[in-house]
Amino acid sequence: MLRIDHVHFYVEDAQRWRDWFVYCLGFQAVNDGIFPSLSHHQKSLHTYTEVVKSGSVYFLLSSPILPISPVAEFLRQHPPGVADVAFAVDDMETLIVRAISHGAKILQPVEDDGFCKYAKISAWGSLNHTLITRKKAKIADRENISHHSITAIDHLVLNVGVGELETAVNWYQEIFDFQPQQSFNIKTDRSGLHSQVMISPHGNIQLPINEPASPSSQIQEFLEVNRGAGIQHIALLIPNLLDAIARFRAAGLSFLSIPQNYYSQLQQRYKFPLSPQELKAISHQEILVDWHEDAPLGQLLLQIFSQPIFFEPTFFFEFIERRSLAQGFGEGNFMALFQAIEREQIKRGSVSSH
Repeated sequence: MLRIDHVHFYVEDAQRWRDWFVYCLGFQAVNDGIFPSLSHHQKSLHTYTEVVKSGSVYFLLSSPILPISPVAEFLRQHPPGVADVAFAVDDMETLIVRAISHGAKILQPVEDDGFCKYAKISAWGSLNHTLITRKKAKIADRENISHHSITAIDHLVLNVGVGELETAVNWYQEIFDFQPQQSFNIKTDRSGLHSQVMISPHGNIQLPINEPASPSSQIQEFLEVNRGAGIQHIALLIPNLLDAIARFRAAGLSFLSIPQNYYSQLQQRYKFPLSPQELKAISHQEILVDWHEDAPLGQLLLQIFSQPIFFEPTFFFEFIERRSLAQGFGEGNFMALFQAIEREQIKRGSVSSH
């Protein structure tokens, strides 16, 4: 069974970002030696690593101590961001053989440190995938889920270059047996994108892959600023989004702004599900709302998007609440979201306002 084990960020100052995750998003800092890349870095003199967790979400944060650090090399080529999405796998050897047969580069052959077996393969751009098979006792220790507001990773989004979408879809299908689900083509007067959602065999990982459909697309801007393909955002699952976003705002996190006419248009949709009090609270926090009109009553998706967290307009977070197991990605909000991102692009001058 494939699932996300952890996500590894390469940043300029791991301690500062540890404090940011703790203060802004309510993560816990943990001294956790069960990560192969962490134990490897702890033995090195060139890289410093911190670990933060919330629920089942583990983020590793690494920064360079010396110029020979792989983090320093990454930061010479890209802004800070996600360098590695680690997958927990059942059958390491079979997966490595499959990866080699489909041309994936093996960056680290299979090793066993007593706690787990692990290897690393290259993916898209400078993104890598560490593969981990953990010993059972350690899995139990690790999944002691705390009662923080963020409980799990809902999905991750990968941006690839023009014409690379089909190749990337095939790559994840051939190596990891991801299957294509819904696809989206979004277009405004100024820009557009193509997106294909990929889902792992047991449904534990959802990976939408985007490519730009116009030179001014937000995806193209990401690719240019990031200097290549990469993870555009991670969606984090929260049981009570309203309370969490109020706390995140109070801690200084900035979000994409949503115009109030979005909420008046929302009320005109069929089977509008919110009470006046809840609509007021949701519009005050500028949270997007979506529902499938043929779904059972109470199935509701709430979502909100942060501003890019690093200095350059690349990586951001989405926060999502799925009431009554609501499915989808907020398709009814795609246009509102796209236009909100375009307004930010106009402010940066990367898209014309005409």
